[in-house]
Amino acid sequence: MPLNRISWLAQKKWVTALVAMALFGGTAQATDPAPADLRVIGVDLTKDEQGLRVSIPREHWQDPAKDKLADRDFMAWLPVDFHDGVIEAEMKADLAPGAPDFARGFVGLAFRYDGARFESIYLRPTNGVAQDQVRRNHAVQYAAFPDWRFDRLRRESPERYETAADIAPGRWVHVRIEVSGVRAVLYLDHRTSPVLIVNDLKLGPDQRGGVGLWVETATIAHFRNIRITPR
Repeated sequence: MPLNRISWLAQKKWVTALVAMALFGGTAQATDPAPADLRVIGVDLTKDEQGLRVSIPREHWQDPAKDKLADRDFMAWLPVDFHDGVIEAEMKADLAPGAPDFARGFVGLAFRYDGARFESIYLRPTNGVAQDQVRRNHAVQYAAFPDWRFDRLRRESPERYETAADIAPGRWVHVRIEVSGVRAVLYLDHRTSPVLIVNDLKLGPDQRGGVGLWVETATIAHFRNIRITPR
């Protein structure tokens, strides 16, 4: 599939229920929806015994010798109309065979995706167990595509949009993101204390759209127990 091509796989009952939930209020929950229930941008999407498996084909891995490393728009996403509310999922990430040195097991959730722009909060699991404190401090990241990627945020506002976290490759982590206006708060593993607080979502309070299962180079990610609760 060509880079950045969006393909509509199918619209099943699970997606229909989520769209109705997002438009008219209420709560919907699904456990391991079928791959046909999502749209994909540049990723391989399957389902196995662990849940939804999302990865980027090797031909689309980034090469720092050719391009500057930056967050991109590779994801499988649900076509819901999400604005404010809560997004939850269990996720884990492993490095793909032959992963380059800069790979970190990038995995996260995108939200308010309007077909061109989205906010995201993602994890770098290998940084969570790194023997270097600076890398540990970069275990969690907020970004907004396309204009506010990690490199710009780190350069212009160091330490403001990323933080340390108790995560590791191959370990399931429960992720909960509460979104309201220009504020997003991240909780991990059902803890009551937030890991990351973003008070100035870059796309503004009116942004709305789909919810994505986001990955980057050399990640093999799994997602399960996805839950979206609009407000």
